[in-house]
Amino acid sequence: MLRSTHSYIAFCFLSILFVACQTKSEPVAAGPRFHDEPRKLISNALSYADTTTLENQNTIRRLDSFYRVQVRMGFNGSVLIGQNGKVLYERYFGLANRETGQPLQYDNAVQLASISKTFTGAAILYLNEHKYLDINDPVQHYIATFPYPNVTIKMLLSHRSGIPDYVKFVPSYRKDQKTPISNKDVLDMFARYKPGLEFKPGTHFKYCNSNFAVLATVVETVTEMPFPEFMRKYIFDPLGMKHSFIHTAPERLPAGTTISYKYNWVREPDMFADGVYGDKNVYSTVEDMYRWDQSFYHNTLLSNETMELAYGPCSFEKPGIKNYGLGWRMLCFPSGNKIIYHNGWWHGNNTVFYRFIKENMTIVILGNKYNNGNYRQAKVLYSILKNVPVNNGFDEEE
Repeated sequence: MLRSTHSYIAFCFLSILFVACQTKSEPVAAGPRFHDEPRKLISNALSYADTTTLENQNTIRRLDSFYRVQVRMGFNGSVLIGQNGKVLYERYFGLANRETGQPLQYDNAVQLASISKTFTGAAILYLNEHKYLDINDPVQHYIATFPYPNVTIKMLLSHRSGIPDYVKFVPSYRKDQKTPISNKDVLDMFARYKPGLEFKPGTHFKYCNSNFAVLATVVETVTEMPFPEFMRKYIFDPLGMKHSFIHTAPERLPAGTTISYKYNWVREPDMFADGVYGDKNVYSTVEDMYRWDQSFYHNTLLSNETMELAYGPCSFEKPGIKNYGLGWRMLCFPSGNKIIYHNGWWHGNNTVFYRFIKENMTIVILGNKYNNGNYRQAKVLYSILKNVPVNNGFDEEE
C-alpha cells in the first residue's frame, strides 16, 4: 500500500512537471486572437503627370540622356519617379530573362532584396497598432524557443538586438550550402545552438538579416497564418499590388519573374539563404512599389502616429545624419528634414527606394543584373529633378 502511494505521488509529480514543461514551450498569447478581415481593394490605378509641359519635357529629356549612359555602363532594370502622387518617369531597360530574350516590362517582378524589410516592418507595426502585439515585448513572449530573453521586437525592428546574422552562422552548423532553408530552420538553429550575442541588446546598431527573419515568424505566430499569405491578404491585395508576392523556395518562381544575374549575365546559383523571407524575398515591380509608397500618404495601412514611430531614429551612438528607424533607413538633416529610404542587394539584384517625404517625391530603381552603381543613381536623379548639384550627402549602402 505504501509503495502504491509513493508511486501515485511520483506519477502526479511527473505529470505536473510534464504539463509545466509543455506549457513553457508554447508561445504566450499577447493579445486578442487575430481576427481582422482583409480590406477590399483600395485603388489599382496610378496617376500620371502631364508630360506635355515644357518643364517636364526638359526633365524627362535629361533623365533619358542619363540612362542612355547607364545602360551602356551595364545597367539592366526598371525605373520609376513619382512626384506629388503622379508618375513622372517610368522606363524599362534591358531583359527580364536573357536566355529567352524576354524584355523587362511593367509586370515583371524583381527580387527586392532588403527593401523587403520595409514590408516586414509594416506588418509588425500593423499588428502593434491593432493591439495584437506590443513591440516593446520580449520576442520570447511570442516565440518561446527564442534563446535571448532580453531581446524585444523593437530591437529587431531597429537592428539593435545583437543577435548574429544567420547568413554568417548557418554554415558553421550545416554542411549543405546549396539547399534552401526555411525560417523555421533558422529559429530551430537559434534554439539548438544558441549562438552568442554580438553585443548587449539595445546598446548598438548593427544591420542583421536575422532580425527580420525572426520578425516574419512573429507575424506567423500572432496571425496563425503563413507570412506570405498574411502579406498577400492584408497588404498586397488591398493596395492593388497585383504583381507583388513573397517567394518561398524551393517553389518555382511564377512565369515572367525576372532572373537574377551576375554582372556578366551568368545566373546566380541557389544557396541556403534563398529560402528565408522577412529579410528579403518580396518580389515586386516599380509600379507596385509606387502604390506601396503612396499608401503611407493616405494612411491606407498605418496611421500617422504609427508612421511617425517608424520614421523615428533609434540609434545615437555615432554622430551623423545616417540612422535607422523601424524597418527604414533614413538621413536626418540638421534642418529637421528627413529622407526615408531602403536599398537592397541580394545576388544580382541591386534595388533602390528613396522617399522624399516633405516633397512627396519617390525614386524606385529595381535592377536584376549586378551593378553596384545603381545606388549612386538616386543622387543624380534628384539633382536632375531639382536642377541642383549632385547631393553628396546621399547614402550608397545596401
